[in-house]
Amino acid sequence: MAMKAKMIVEKDFTVGEVDKRIYGSFIEHLGRAVYGGIYEPGHPSADEQGFRGDVLELIKGIDVPIVRYPGGNFVSGYNWEDGVGPVELRPKRLELAWRTIEPNLFGLNEFVDWCRKANTAPMMAVNLGTRGPNEARQLVEYANHPSGTQLSDLRIAHGYKQPHQIKTWCLGNEMDGPWQIGAKTASEYGRIAAESAKVMKWVDPSIELVACGSSNLTMATFPEWERTVLDLCYNEVDYISLHQYYGNRDKDTANFLAQSMGMDAFINTVISTCDYVQATKRSKKRINLSFDEWNVWYHSNEADSRIEPWSVAPPQLEDVYNHEDALLVGSMLISILKRADRVKMACLAQLVNVIAPIMTANGGGAWKQTIYYPYMHASIFGRGTVLVPLISSPKYDAKDYTDVPYLDSVAVHNAEAGEVTVFAVNRHLSEALPLEIDLRSFGGFRVLEHIVLECDDLKAANTQDAPDRVAPHSKGASVIDGNTVQASLGKASWNVIRLKLA
Repeated sequence: MAMKAKMIVEKDFTVGEVDKRIYGSFIEHLGRAVYGGIYEPGHPSADEQGFRGDVLELIKGIDVPIVRYPGGNFVSGYNWEDGVGPVELRPKRLELAWRTIEPNLFGLNEFVDWCRKANTAPMMAVNLGTRGPNEARQLVEYANHPSGTQLSDLRIAHGYKQPHQIKTWCLGNEMDGPWQIGAKTASEYGRIAAESAKVMKWVDPSIELVACGSSNLTMATFPEWERTVLDLCYNEVDYISLHQYYGNRDKDTANFLAQSMGMDAFINTVISTCDYVQATKRSKKRINLSFDEWNVWYHSNEADSRIEPWSVAPPQLEDVYNHEDALLVGSMLISILKRADRVKMACLAQLVNVIAPIMTANGGGAWKQTIYYPYMHASIFGRGTVLVPLISSPKYDAKDYTDVPYLDSVAVHNAEAGEVTVFAVNRHLSEALPLEIDLRSFGGFRVLEHIVLECDDLKAANTQDAPDRVAPHSKGASVIDGNTVQASLGKASWNVIRLKLA
């Protein structure tokens, strides 16, 4: 087949509305995500609460709508009470998930304050590893109940008269994983999730709850875990979570860039499982998905194995991302958008320093990693209605997948702004890919810009000394030809083609 691809998008053939929360992220008490990341008193840019201003500005540049906290594996051994009240009275604890010392200088109230300054919403996780329904409902009472009870009045005594009104809550984290403190079988977890959800909603009926799905798609219990868990807590929860990370450990870039096809299959399998349980229960309620951990993660594994235990905020999971990582992150965003009808929340894990789009130096600067750019572009320009992409593309076979299309793409129609945005990855490592985009149902349009992220060196990365080594430009080749856009997608490139409708 000739190296040419075609994409047809029809205005009335829609996947669903984009819930802006699919562009969420994640902050865990892990490595330098909190200490040295979002919080560093004494830093030249820090405000009166110790929040780094340079980091806040980079986060605002992505327009992150929701941030998950405080974990992650961390939450399964965490007592939320340790992180509230006078800082000088807060205990230092052994943190077993990542084998560090947790000083508890930053906790729930600081996180909520930080969220307000970052123009984002909190997504709070409760500990269902070492704790259970009682502690979960107490946390909701402390955070969300107005006043007149011991815990709501304690929040007021801590300086927060108004309730935090945290809407979204995660019922634990990766409870199927043997690495998790308090790991459980599906039946054990399903029961505790149901009971926790019940009492949490009794305290605040307005909240929405996310049950733990499988820790990744390779778990031996997937998808039976989802079926059992949902069978036990279907009526009490609103979402089920997905987690998945990828890495190019075999140094096989063509196979690495195909991994988003596995993400597609993962999402579709979880949707099918949710719908099967719905059918068995004869229920009108539909469970949606929260893909609340996803990213590339593998670069830092060797360095992490050498970290001395029991230090405070060591540099853990500090992957330095290269150009090919940004391409896969772009495809993972496309995978999420293609199922916008069911994936209503997602969290790039994580936000700062720990497998993150933003890196910092303690006492120094902050800079954008390569993966910052597709994340930013999708969040800023990927709002509206996702259109069904009808794609024809040349294909290749990789080690793990066959018939991998060189073109990975999706389109979003923002009727309010009068724009259509096409996100596209060219997976071909050595050739540009001509692309014809048929937009006949939209009438007239013009190209606003064609943003391209490309680099001749797939392993090139941004660093403190070279923060713009890999950065996008707006010199992409896209021209109007009647009712079509004729574009050229450079080899191994991420593309954002923005069209203004007449």
